[in-house]
Amino acid sequence: MSSTVAILYSLAVLSLLTSIYFYLGYRNDKKEWIHKVKEWYPAEERKSFISKLGERFDEQKSSSNLRNKLQNANLKLLPSEYIGVIFVGYLILFVLFFSIFNMPIRISFLLSLAIVFVSHYLLFYIRKNNYEMRFNEQLSEVCRILANASRSGLTVNQGIDIVAREVNAPAGEQFKRISNELKLGVSLEATLRAVQKRNKSRDFNLFIATLLIQKKTGGNLALTFETMANTFEDRKLLAQSIKTMTSEQKYISFIVPILPIFLLLIMNNVIDGFIEPLWSGIGIFMLILFLATIVLSFLIIRKITDIKV
Repeated sequence: MSSTVAILYSLAVLSLLTSIYFYLGYRNDKKEWIHKVKEWYPAEERKSFISKLGERFDEQKSSSNLRNKLQNANLKLLPSEYIGVIFVGYLILFVLFFSIFNMPIRISFLLSLAIVFVSHYLLFYIRKNNYEMRFNEQLSEVCRILANASRSGLTVNQGIDIVAREVNAPAGEQFKRISNELKLGVSLEATLRAVQKRNKSRDFNLFIATLLIQKKTGGNLALTFETMANTFEDRKLLAQSIKTMTSEQKYISFIVPILPIFLLLIMNNVIDGFIEPLWSGIGIFMLILFLATIVLSFLIIRKITDIKV
């Protein structure tokens, strides 16, 4: 009798463990299927009126110019999102001037508008080549991968496919596009020429010209890529050294315009009517001269520190 109870007890424990095992396997398979279904059929979230209006603005051709500027400045924002940031920044400046610095409402309105307008152009002026700089910094890695692929006996198209998978943005996105066009049957030269029209980088143009010439004339392609990789790395080190040496002057270019304006607003907050003489005849002339001198000093310092490698 006792042996029968022991056998039944053992079978019950075995059944329990088997049930737990299959239940855990079922839960794991269920999670994987739910994940795949969400990837294949993403659920559309309910969007607000502002989101729909922003999407409609992003789809228009008029926003393409702003989208290109944001890409060249390496700002991961949609045109509608950038417009929203500009609007919020304007409201903050207006409240700051009117409520904290006690400036007249008309002056607060015009001054906030002028600062937002100038900041918009200065942002794209300062970061106009940021995307290109990040792209150039990755060219040495791209050449290393292509050189290793060539040594392994792979073709240029296969090497570009490896670059598209291994390299991060922004170079990875460009080479992913090149790889997709090559898979569709577009020739390598036509694909590279199309990318060359979109990317005006001097280093990338050198890379394309060397690749096309080497492909037509033949030769040791791996050695060519290795040489280009060394050249791009030396240029990157030189550019980094110049950036380090001129970083102090670049910060001064921001401090010089901001400090006098900040002191002027502080004095107006401490002494009532401190800036009222600026709205008279000669005061407006001095104000324009003051602002023009500040902008000119900023541009001169930035031009001096902008050393091309």
